[in-house]
Order: sequence, then structure tokens, then C-alpha cells
Amino acid sequence: MKSTEIDLHKELKKYFGFNNFKGLQEDVVRSIISGNNTFVIMPTGGGKSLCYQLPALVLDGTAIVVSPLIALMKNQVDAIRSLSSENGIAHVLNSSLTKTEIAQVKKDISSGLTKLLYVAPESLTKEEYTAFLKSVPISFVAIDEAHCISEWGHDFRPEYRNLRSIIRNLGDVPVIGLTATATPKVQEDILKNLDMSDAQTFKASFNRPNLFYEIRPKAKTVESDIIRFIRQYKGKSGVIYCLSRKKVEEIAQVLQVNGISAVPYHAGLDAKTRAKHQDMFLMEDVNVVVATIAFGMGIDKPDVRFVIHHDIPKSLESYYQETGRAGRDGGEGHCLAYYSYKDIEKLEKFMSGKPVAEQEIGFALLQEVVAYAETSMSRRKFLLHYFGEEYDGENGEGHDMDDNARNPKKKKEAKDQVLTLLKVVRDTKMLYKSKEIIFTLTGKVNAVIKAHKTDSQSFFGAGADFDEKHWMALLRQVLVAGYLSKDIESYGVIKLTPEGEAFIANPQSFMMTEDHDYNENDDETTVTAAKSTGVSDEVLAGMLKDLRKKVAKKLGVPPFVVFQDPSLDDMALKYPINIEELSGVHGVGEGKAKKYGKDFVELIARYVEDNDIIRPEDLVVKTTGANSALKLYIIQNIDRKLSLNDIAKAKGLDMDALLKEMEQIVYSGTKLNIKYWVDDILDEDQQEEIHEYYMESESDSIKDALKEFDGDYDTEELRLMRIKFISEVAN
Repeated sequence: MKSTEIDLHKELKKYFGFNNFKGLQEDVVRSIISGNNTFVIMPTGGGKSLCYQLPALVLDGTAIVVSPLIALMKNQVDAIRSLSSENGIAHVLNSSLTKTEIAQVKKDISSGLTKLLYVAPESLTKEEYTAFLKSVPISFVAIDEAHCISEWGHDFRPEYRNLRSIIRNLGDVPVIGLTATATPKVQEDILKNLDMSDAQTFKASFNRPNLFYEIRPKAKTVESDIIRFIRQYKGKSGVIYCLSRKKVEEIAQVLQVNGISAVPYHAGLDAKTRAKHQDMFLMEDVNVVVATIAFGMGIDKPDVRFVIHHDIPKSLESYYQETGRAGRDGGEGHCLAYYSYKDIEKLEKFMSGKPVAEQEIGFALLQEVVAYAETSMSRRKFLLHYFGEEYDGENGEGHDMDDNARNPKKKKEAKDQVLTLLKVVRDTKMLYKSKEIIFTLTGKVNAVIKAHKTDSQSFFGAGADFDEKHWMALLRQVLVAGYLSKDIESYGVIKLTPEGEAFIANPQSFMMTEDHDYNENDDETTVTAAKSTGVSDEVLAGMLKDLRKKVAKKLGVPPFVVFQDPSLDDMALKYPINIEELSGVHGVGEGKAKKYGKDFVELIARYVEDNDIIRPEDLVVKTTGANSALKLYIIQNIDRKLSLNDIAKAKGLDMDALLKEMEQIVYSGTKLNIKYWVDDILDEDQQEEIHEYYMESESDSIKDALKEFDGDYDTEELRLMRIKFISEVAN
């Protein structure tokens, strides 16, 4: 059928039920129907698949669609089958089929029934398949996710590299390349590798004006920050991306414990669980999916309201693709990424074992991510420029939809400091990594600097007026500006670039962006409600101690039985005003909060009101106790009266570590009945003697008890008795 004879709008309505094409779709469809090689660059959610599905349905012969993921193919095939009464209209040809199924596919293609055949690139290398496909009419070959062909793409697949010669094998058929991500470099690569320099190229705008881009420094309290953020989107859908499976599991747990419905998704889960979690998200049984990048290929959920990157991705393409899952319905999507330079350094370390060519690409891609995270210009302008698109940051669509546009960062002139920095790199003969360069500037000595005798040079300490943090921020901004570069071969060594040399010869203005706290973060970012950071309210702490004394007296127990000191300090920091909040305080579990909490939360609530205190609600983040499973195991097995030695052995703990866990359990308000164990070690009189000591003591310190009994009992016996005592008296 010739393109002139086809009423495209009628066919669009017949197959897809739409009255009009979207964006560039119509032009692309006409190009394909006219038999041209065609290259389509269209962002995720732009309606890419219709561009080749419609021509395939109206042209004679079968269209071959090469796709990298089996799950994606299956979704697409199901979607096309739903448009027709004939199941054979679309088929998959891959390693998952049986002989009988392969025979059926071949039969449907030969009879002209099949319009779309989805194949994995590996399938096309099989002699039996190519011989068969040569013998039937092929309308065109479409290569979906074409960036997989390029080493510069974020998802390079070596098997994509041979596609051109395989297609040549099939005869003279038009080739269609489609991708949702393409920097100019990747586009060039795709056209070259598919040998289609004559292709008609269609590029849609990559601007998603309804997405708000924000980068926050990644502090120790990142989990509390995420919980606070999600609570603003009550009942709405969102995705959180992490780089490791372990982190995915941890964060999903923290969210669940804090009343947010979330499920994990990563390649370590079996296929059934993955499918179940994906469906729960699509069907809105859960609001949040915490995932590694494995999640989201081909997920078409239109109402994702936020995408959070707990770890910054390895390339801006990945970042663009992943944030692109938000707001596909045109409503606002908030894209929040947490950034710490330590994470970048971790990613660089991972790369250092790879082949140099691969490292070079990896470093270059990462450098772009750093530049994006640290830029003070409009993030949208930066992203679109990266994808080779011009954008007016003042008046373009969505120009105020990013943190830098709404809260511009302060800048200050740093021309002289840049000059000092570049000269130090040059004069230390470009041997040093960033740490040694900064030490040289601030006049600090380490073994490397001593070995090179740098500390005896005239420029040693040339930047001592500023601290290490300042120089580190400047160094990274100068790297982004291109005056310095990191050497690939000798991992992490800083080199001067020709642009840097030009700067030394002719210094220019350099505006340094302030507010870089991006470097001051620890690797440990898990929230535990164990130790609170910050200073507690001493007046309130004093009042709480008085109340504890009163309550203890009334109940006839020592004060430490009610709440321990660290718990009171934590209350004076977090100001919990109801029982639920109180159970999130250090060392206070649900049981303890219910038993003793009423008077305490009433006192705190009155105090907060009388003194107009703004409560830091965000601090009351419950910990998952990454070891809550261990605690449960201990409780269950003590209930079964198992030997403590066996419990410790089963979990690879020594007795000291097991007792620590047991102490945490009873101090949080849960009963542990260890009478069966203590009875074996101490007789009734001994138990009574220790019990009475604890009853009358001001403190529960083991050191004091050892002194009191002067060698009659050892530490372990006293700790076990303390656990039994707290369990019986306090809980």
C-alpha cells in the first residue's frame, strides 16, 4: 500500500482510538510509510512506540522490532493483540519459546497474519531464524532503545553492535532507530553504527515543563528528610531510586515502619515477587516503590507525583530517564536527588578496575553529573543543553521549575584563588590527587607530600587563608569549568588542561558558587532512633527527671526502671506529645510508652504550649532497627526456653552481644522471661539478694553492682539478673 493511498487519521482512529497524532508522530509515520530510513529521538512518555506500530499495521509484510528486554516485548505484544481479534497479529521470538510455539510464529508470519515481530538481538544471530526471515516479506526493521548500540549510552549492550550486518543480511529493508535519550554524541554513534547517515531525523523537545528539579545535600538524616518529603504527598504515587539492593531493602523498611506503604523492587527478588510488587504499585495497593534502576522500563503509570534519587545516578541520561517517569499525565512531578561528593568518589572507585576505554567514558559521564548537581544555573537549561537543545532560561516553558531558579545561589569572585590552585597543580608536576593538592594549599603534611619534598617548596601553604572545605568546593567547580581534569590512567590524579594553562597566562573573572556543603557528609546515612543529634532542652530534662522520681516513688521502683537517662534527654530534644511519638524515642518501645508515658507526654505538651516551642516533628523517625528481625528471633526463642548459648551461636553472636540485644529489648518495654535460664545459674537466695539490691539502688550500673558484691557475682550474672529485674518490675 502506498503512503498516498492511506488515510492516516482514519487508521489511527481504527487501531488506537485517537483522533489526532501527538507532537511529531504524524511526520515520523509518513516517513516510515514512504520507506525512508528514519531516526526518532523522543523522550520517555512521548508516544514513541506508536510511531512504528501504526506503519507496521498498515504496510504489507511483517515489521521486525528489536528490543532489549523480554518483559518489555511481552507488554507491547499484549497491547497490540488487544487492538485486534487475531492473536497472531503480534509475536515475540526469543529464547523463552518452545518448538511448537516457534512453529506457530513462523506459520502466522508466512500467512501474512503477523504485522509485528518482536525479537531480542541475540535471536537475529541464529541461522535458522535469519534464513526464515529472508524468505518472507519484511516491511521494515525498527530498533527500539537504539542508545543500547552506543558505548556512550547509559545502557550499552554489546549484542546491539552487530545489528547492521544482520539487517543487511535480510535484504534491502528500511531501518528505523528509536531512542528516548540521546546526547549529540550518542546520536552520532547510532547513525554511524546503523550505517544510516541518510536517515530522516526527528527530534522532539526534551523539555518536561511540569517537572520540578531539586538537588539537596545528602546529610546523615537523609531518611528522615525523605519521610518528611513523602508525607507532603499523602496517598500519592512515587518512586525512590537507590544504587544498591541492600539500600533498597533498608529504605523500604524504614518507610514501612513510619506508616508509608512501600515495597522494594530489585533484581535480587524472584520474578514472581517483582511482578507482584510492580502490580501493587500500578493498582495503587502501595504508594511508593523503592527500586534499583531495574525498575521502570516500560512502566506506564501516568500519575507518579515524585521521583527521589537517594543516590545520584551514574549518568545524566539515566537521571533524565528516571525522573521522566514522573508527571506523565501532565500534572506536576517533583524530582528530588540527594547529592554527596563521597558517592561520586565511590562510583569512581568502582570504575577503577575496568578497561581504560570504559573508565574514560564512565568518568566523563560522571563529571557531567557532578556539574549538574553543583551548577548554579537553571537545571532545566543545563539538562536540555546536555541533550543538545537550546533553551531560554528566562522565558522558556517551565523556567521557574527548579531550585536554582527559585532560590539563586550566592556567588563571589574567586579569580585569584583559581590562579593559586592552578599554579599549585602545575608546580607539583601534576602528580597529586585532590587531597594532596588541598593539603599543599593549606600547608598540611602527609607521607605523600613528604616523599615529594613538597613541604619545602615556596608555594607550600599558599592558600592557608582558606580552609580545606573551601578549596575542595573550588577545586570541583574548576574541574566542572574544564580548567582541570581527572586523569583516567592514574586514577584520580588532577591534571591541568590547555584551558587551565590559558587561564594562568590570562586570568579571567571566576564566580565561585557559595553554599557547598556537599562534601561534609558521612557514608553512614541510616537513621536510627538510637542516638539523637542535637542538644536537648535542659530545663525540660530537669522537669522530666523530677517527674520520673515521683512516678518511681509512687510505683515503689527505682527511677531507672521507668525511663533511662538517655530516653529523658531524647524526650527533651524531640518533644513527643502523644504516646505514638513517645514510642519513637530512644530506648522507649510501644509497651513502655503505654505503661509509663501518659504523665510524661502531658508534661511535655504543657511545656511546649507555655513556651511556644516549635517541635521538630521530623526528628521523630522510627528506626526499623535494621536488626529488628534479630530481636524478634531472640524474643521467640526465649519464649521457647531455648538455651541462650544456642541462640547466640545460631546468630553468630558472643554472649556479650546477645546480652546487649536482650538489654535493648527489655529497656524498650518488652518482657523477656529468662527465669528458666537464671534458675540454672543462681539459687533462689542469690537471686533475691541481687533483686533487692537493684530495688534499692539509685542506678542500674553494673560497675556499682560489682563493687557492692565485691566478687560474689560476675558481670554476666549481674547483667542477666538486671534483665530479669527490669523485665519483671518495669514491664
